Amino acid sequence: MTDGYMFDIPSVPALRIAGDERLFPVRRIFCVGRNYAEHAAEMGGEVDPEAPFYFTKSAFSLCSGGAEISYPSGTENCHYEMEFVVAIGGKLEEPAASGAMNAVFGYGCGIDLTRRDLQSDAKEKRRPWDLGKDFENSAVVGPLTPARGFGEIANQRITLRHNGEVVQNAALSDMVWPVPEIMAHLSGFYRLMPGDMIMTGTPAGVGPIRRGSVLEGAIDGLEPVLLKIKQ
Repeated sequence: MTDGYMFDIPSVPALRIAGDERLFPVRRIFCVGRNYAEHAAEMGGEVDPEAPFYFTKSAFSLCSGGAEISYPSGTENCHYEMEFVVAIGGKLEEPAASGAMNAVFGYGCGIDLTRRDLQSDAKEKRRPWDLGKDFENSAVVGPLTPARGFGEIANQRITLRHNGEVVQNAALSDMVWPVPEIMAHLSGFYRLMPGDMIMTGTPAGVGPIRRGSVLEGAIDGLEPVLLKIKQ
């Protein structure tokens, strides 16, 4: 036993911070679905004009950029989805877009790995997406850049290279729901706290990874996120 617990407590999932020796501890991971119109269309859906919608990943699905991982288990059709990540560093006192950005610590490049076959099967059966979205190493995130070093969210390019080929290429301004509105809406359902993280959705161009795949994600002004899949 360790300090009264039955077994050793896992270390806290955490991310590196650019230019800082400290780590950012991750508490919860919220993910926005269908936040780029072209991606919604390529998946056979459309954007909900009323409000964003979400799914979640466990903090223990976190994988630091630069890792080399095995091909995910239980699937033969795992997809990459490049995303802009928002890291919360303060309490969001009220659900209002006007003050939401005061709670932001920083930003990062992220890759949402998705077991697409399992997600599609769940959709057809009108079941939750958990098996398709929440699994080990499915939230891949590079080092965080503090908000003051990034500036305003505007037309920065968000891209992903798969084995050197650009497969996703868009602008952050293409997001249907901007970050302040996402935070304000989400805070009406959860009390957003330091350590919470939001993956804000993926542009068009998602596709399958293979054993041996090399993924390079980039957003202007941020440290890139890298991932290798073992042969």
